Amino acid sequence: MTTSYGTIGVRERLTPLADLVHEAASVEQLLTRAQIVQLKVLARAGELAELQAADSPARVQAHEMALRSIAAELGGVLRVSDRTMQRRIAEARTIVDGYPGSLSAWGAGLITRGHVLVIVDAGADLPAEVRPAFEAVAIERCRRDTPHRVRAEVEILAHRMHPRSFAERHQDAAARRGVRLLPGRDGMSDLVATLPTVIAEGIHDRLTRQARAVVDTRGERSSDIVDTDARTTDQVRADLFADLLLAGTPSLDDTHDTTAGPLGAIRAHVQVVIPALALAGAEAPCDLVGRSPIDAATARRLAGGTPSWERLVAEPITGAVLAVDTYRVPQAMRRYLRARDQHCRFPGCRMAAIRSEIDHTHDHALGGKTEVGNLAHLCQRHHSMKQFTAWRVRQLSGGVLEWTSPLGRTYREDAPTPAVAFTPAVASASAAPAPF
Repeated sequence: MTTSYGTIGVRERLTPLADLVHEAASVEQLLTRAQIVQLKVLARAGELAELQAADSPARVQAHEMALRSIAAELGGVLRVSDRTMQRRIAEARTIVDGYPGSLSAWGAGLITRGHVLVIVDAGADLPAEVRPAFEAVAIERCRRDTPHRVRAEVEILAHRMHPRSFAERHQDAAARRGVRLLPGRDGMSDLVATLPTVIAEGIHDRLTRQARAVVDTRGERSSDIVDTDARTTDQVRADLFADLLLAGTPSLDDTHDTTAGPLGAIRAHVQVVIPALALAGAEAPCDLVGRSPIDAATARRLAGGTPSWERLVAEPITGAVLAVDTYRVPQAMRRYLRARDQHCRFPGCRMAAIRSEIDHTHDHALGGKTEVGNLAHLCQRHHSMKQFTAWRVRQLSGGVLEWTSPLGRTYREDAPTPAVAFTPAVASASAAPAPF
């Protein structure tokens, strides 16, 4: 009887959650239909501006004036500025005219608005004749995962299909690097640095590691300053950034030595997947896991200077992980799992494996074995969810995780395909690219 009442109690607690999920899904469908209708209306506004300027001898100027006027009219009704409305009209025309397949897939519920924006952003620099082939493959990639998860794959796909090499375009972009000061309010300002992605990622990673060291060791230090330190991680990170630039050393480092001190000794970690051909000199984009593609030249410099890296063997067509190089058993297992998982294996999360924990899918304390088929990377957030909430997971063959929500919904989490897997060359710019 106790078990029966307990079961009823669980069902009663889950009923409101089930209702919320159903209502949220219904609202999302309504929002999708409304957003698509709005996009089409705004795209028609852009077409109207072209029609109004069609017979003018100064067509470019006439079109701009007509567009501004229409944007001001719509902005007045929707209570936004004409500049904002003009930008929305331009975005709507890009999606409706340039990516009709993505719009249709969004309307059919196959992808979300976030996926559409990923596809549009990634394909922004592609020539018009290449976009349909790019869009077709990108939609298929987007159907299987969240926008954040597929962004790097879609960006690398666009880079590979572009008639100019990624290395050439990266060189042009790197020439525009710089630092800008944006004055703010209340005596604060934003210092914005435009840098190569891997450099920016390394800077942020080192600051984060140092900030966590400061926060985590407060109780172990005797300094009066440290004892009264109540700063958040973000605040510590900002203060360390200023310390390192202005003084060359963190102000709370016990030894004030940038090379030997507790904080100064912390170095940045980044996780990069590099195709073998890129190591050999080919200009193929490489994947900075958790972020975005980087150029092959930067990846080669990192590979040449790193004290440790893993050789990943992938199936040449599908890109599925087959093996990594091994030597000692414990390290080999970690290296294999890092290569297989790449990131946290909770649905939708892309926290890099180097910042995640290796978790026993079936708890070790309950008899779970320490073997590849019972291990997977989880970030701290989702490791805690597995441990302290009603979310459950089991591991199937091939590294597939099957997550079950408190409502009994299941989410299949396949081991990710490396975004930089080898693919056969595309026959022509207009031909559909091979899967990767």
